[in-house]
Amino acid sequence: MLDIEGLTLNQDDIRRIRHPLTGGVILFARNFKNRAQLMALTTAIRAERDDILIAVDHEGGRVQRFRDDGFTHLPAMRELGKLWDRDPMIACKTATATGYILASELRACGVDLSFTPVLDLDYGTSGVIGNRAFHSEPQVVAKLAQNLNYGLALAGMANCGKHFPGHGYVREDSHHEIPVDNRSLEDILNRDAAPYFWLGMGLSAVMPAHVIYPQVDPKPAGFSSRWLTILRQELGFDGVIFSDDLSMEGARVAGSVVDGAKAALSAGCDMVLICNSPDKADQLLSGLEYPRNEAAYQSQERLIRMFPVKKAPDWDTLHREVQYKHALKAVLELMQN
Repeated sequence: MLDIEGLTLNQDDIRRIRHPLTGGVILFARNFKNRAQLMALTTAIRAERDDILIAVDHEGGRVQRFRDDGFTHLPAMRELGKLWDRDPMIACKTATATGYILASELRACGVDLSFTPVLDLDYGTSGVIGNRAFHSEPQVVAKLAQNLNYGLALAGMANCGKHFPGHGYVREDSHHEIPVDNRSLEDILNRDAAPYFWLGMGLSAVMPAHVIYPQVDPKPAGFSSRWLTILRQELGFDGVIFSDDLSMEGARVAGSVVDGAKAALSAGCDMVLICNSPDKADQLLSGLEYPRNEAAYQSQERLIRMFPVKKAPDWDTLHREVQYKHALKAVLELMQN
């Protein structure tokens, strides 16, 4: 999965999208001017490849790529956690509404997937996670994420829990540093990784953290066959594993971007991401071979499940839906309180 440079496709974008190793496109704020432009862009991507998964980081709060021209300003997930502390049942209802608004607005513009929910715990130490986390208690994180995922599913969108097994405990930002979490495997499994176990088959996909847990493995989780085996075998996860962005500082321990991609795929990732680095994307496309083995076949089978299973209504039709109006009311009430 790679990104594109601007508001429209240029010839380099088209060349990369047409490459047989490309399976997805991730969009950023630089790719959005207004809804009409976004629709034209997603339509152009599909004209090049109708089997492309179009994704975005659109969580709510400070991580929301599309904010203007009718897109609802979504709450940071911590606001749902605060609401839980006041009224757990209303928090669950509002989490479902938030997921529905998030997914239905994206799907009306041709986007298939948002990399959400964040399942990290809020320890009060991580600046990069911060209010992106629902709560400090794993049970609350799991319950609110379950309801958010239900809202996504009502709009026909899959989900992606991140950042396995947990990024909330470390202070460092893996975009710029290589975080190290020295806790034991038992501590991490009992707290940070617990939402992954509880959510189980309710998770469509998981994104591992570019964090090293030296008591478990000297490699970051996304390059660790031990961590991804724990996820598959001990936690019972059978969905897609996406690597985090291979251009991040936390991925540099794996070597070059090609080395990192090979390490992530060998460890058990189904799809690797490369963002904000067109030259590295080209290195990746030229440095990898198209795999033809059982693991690759299984990855393709899993990735097919990430595509929406029903047609999305257009923007105007969506806004006439009673379900959308009720969900929007719940979200706006949270934002106003």
